[in-house]
Amino acid sequence: MTDESVPERGAAEGPQGGASPVPDRRTSEVAGRDTPAVPDLRASDADRERVAEVLRDALAEGRLDMAEFEERLDATYKARTYGELTPLTRDLPGATPAVPLTKEPAADGGWAGRIVGGEGTSTWGVAVMAGFQRRGRWTVPRRFTCFTFWGGGEIDLRDANFADREVEINCVAIMGGVQIVVPPGVEVVVRGIGIMGGFDQRESGIPGDPGAPRVVVSGFAFWGGVAVERKLPREERRRLKEERRRELDHDRRRHWEH
Repeated sequence: MTDESVPERGAAEGPQGGASPVPDRRTSEVAGRDTPAVPDLRASDADRERVAEVLRDALAEGRLDMAEFEERLDATYKARTYGELTPLTRDLPGATPAVPLTKEPAADGGWAGRIVGGEGTSTWGVAVMAGFQRRGRWTVPRRFTCFTFWGGGEIDLRDANFADREVEINCVAIMGGVQIVVPPGVEVVVRGIGIMGGFDQRESGIPGDPGAPRVVVSGFAFWGGVAVERKLPREERRRLKEERRRELDHDRRRHWEH
């Protein structure tokens, strides 16, 4: 796949080789209201993940072939604004856009409710020829230290609370690895050093949401690695899939009624 194959200006190549009816990304319409400024809003990781889920469903249902799916998925993860995202699913079934075209205020109990102060639930983890996990509803301390030797550790922050606005995860990985999972909206700064090993920098430097925690990943890796991955919380992923299924069921009922 080349850059030239990515849909331009809202036109995507359909399964039969023709242009699919994707509107020009410079304009958008929600419930009959023209909103010309909305496409310039910056999209979040959660927005991109919603579009990716819709595309995966469309591939599974045979609405997209593999080539078009790969083109649209590549364009999804490269997209920076709503104007680049919305055309990628607008010709797929569903009564509402896969990406909401308005930014809603943060709900009460958002990030502020997850920065709880106090001490962390756990302050360290060790894996020697074994593994450790910190996941689910737990409180990340101001500094969490972990050590792996011929083993692996998983630190999942998607459902976690935070003892402070900025927390540090210090990792020492010797012929082992650590996987850190953060939710969309959290800022990540990676400062670790690797010798014949490495620290994943892909999520470093992406601005966080207002009021969201800042996670600093530091430490040392020798013949090992520390990976950072950004994922939606499990409950959010399930909710989005369920919403998408309801939209598809509604679309099927309308089709048979007509």
